[in-house]
Amino acid sequence: MRYLGLDLGTKTIGLAISDKTGLIATSYKVLHHDNKPEDCLEELKTIINDLEVEGLVLGLPKNMNNTLGPRAEATLKYKEFLESNINLPIYLEDERLSTKSAESILIKGDTSRKKRKKVIDKVAATIILQTFLDKRRK
Repeated sequence: MRYLGLDLGTKTIGLAISDKTGLIATSYKVLHHDNKPEDCLEELKTIINDLEVEGLVLGLPKNMNNTLGPRAEATLKYKEFLESNINLPIYLEDERLSTKSAESILIKGDTSRKKRKKVIDKVAATIILQTFLDKRRK
């Protein structure tokens, strides 16, 4: 089963794709929006069809104390939007520290600050998706 991981940000949506066996997540691309992630719907649908995606994994940014803040509420609202527009299962995956982990990986890889800014969202989406895939395998 192929999954598409999403890291919803205020201006971007980082995407990662799994292989067809659902074992390995790979960074895919970053979609840009102007504080309206709904504007990316048609491009998202095209990606889903082209890559034969069977499920979406959306990162849920919980607070460190496990509560839901404004970003988590926006994510849940976006999940409802996706559910009403895309006929696929949508799974939520705790994404606490995924962006920090992504930044750490990029820094260790000696990625410049300018380049990190361009790719961090899709790397975070990859971490979110891989976490989901690993949990499913167990």
